[in-house]
Amino acid sequence: MTLISTLLGFASGGLPKVLDFVQDRGDKKHELALMAAGREREIALAKEGFVAQARVEEIKSDQIAMQTQTQEKLAVWKHDMKIGEGASTWVINLRASVRPIVTYIFVLLLVVVDVAGIWYAYSTGVPFAMAMDMVFSDDEMSILAAIIAFWFGSQAFSKK
Repeated sequence: MTLISTLLGFASGGLPKVLDFVQDRGDKKHELALMAAGREREIALAKEGFVAQARVEEIKSDQIAMQTQTQEKLAVWKHDMKIGEGASTWVINLRASVRPIVTYIFVLLLVVVDVAGIWYAYSTGVPFAMAMDMVFSDDEMSILAAIIAFWFGSQAFSKK
């Protein structure tokens, strides 16, 4: 009797695992069937030309986004010009020079800090390769890349 109850207990303890395995296998078969049906549907739609229509809608959406961006930029420029009306020449020039001056100050600061870091590393005997890794960090390069991209990237092309 003990042996039978042990076997029944062992079998009933493993039964949920077997049932889970069977259920999981059925679920995976169902998912594969759904994926195959979706793929067949996409192929049928592509044959009918619906993919091209989706691409046309995507292009239209991109064009609307570009037009909106252009309108926003024009509105900002008009606002800036309106603020500058009636102001003296030096105020207009000062307003126009804020971003370049901040850029010059930041780049000058980077150069001073980097030169000081290299000088300190040299004077304390730090190996050159290690000093370069410490002085020119990834964060500094990211900031410098953002500055260069701003001034020579989209800004240069948008003025043409």
